[in-house]
Amino acid sequence: MTTILNIQNLSKKIKGRELLKNVTLIIDKPGVYGIIGRNGSGKSLLFKTIAGLFVPSGGTVKVFDDIIGKGNFPKSFGALLDTPGFLSHYSGFRNLKILASIQNQIDDEAIENVLKLVGLDSNDKGPVRKYSLGMRQRLGIAQAIMENPKLLLLDEPMNGLDESGVSDMREMILNFKRQGITILLASHNPEDISLLCDEVYKMDGGKLELNFINI
Repeated sequence: MTTILNIQNLSKKIKGRELLKNVTLIIDKPGVYGIIGRNGSGKSLLFKTIAGLFVPSGGTVKVFDDIIGKGNFPKSFGALLDTPGFLSHYSGFRNLKILASIQNQIDDEAIENVLKLVGLDSNDKGPVRKYSLGMRQRLGIAQAIMENPKLLLLDEPMNGLDESGVSDMREMILNFKRQGITILLASHNPEDISLLCDEVYKMDGGKLELNFINI
């Protein structure tokens, strides 16, 4: 059986500082896995290392048995990391079409459908620079899910969303779970974690441990 995510003794140093310390995490069944911790605890850096944006200083990261790092990126994978960045003078649809052309796995209809799923209008020709923060966040989520990933990293996906948007996002995450998609979710909102997650891990000072504290 293929392990979804296998992180062994991961460390990461930047400018001489060890920001990830001996992180080990094994996920072998689909579900929603919460990562909690204060700002600067290492959550975002962990996600970026899993995504292949940083090369480990020590240890290994495997996604579906493929070693990640040194130019190798995860397959069947999507991520929302930091504030989504897009070409500001193009529409949301045009931005997703450009990104989709890299893998050439989905057509225009699939892009239209994913925009509708996250609550955006695929016929909106307005440039992304005129989008609200919430609309940019929805577009970032669309980008993360549009190619039907089996592993999804969501770093504070509720940022910028209004109450209705948060409710929609929670239901979307639960639907993904029902479809057998594995999700790593970083959130500062205890309600997100308690409602959505099957297991919760805590990061503190670059170290990761299973969280047994009532959230």
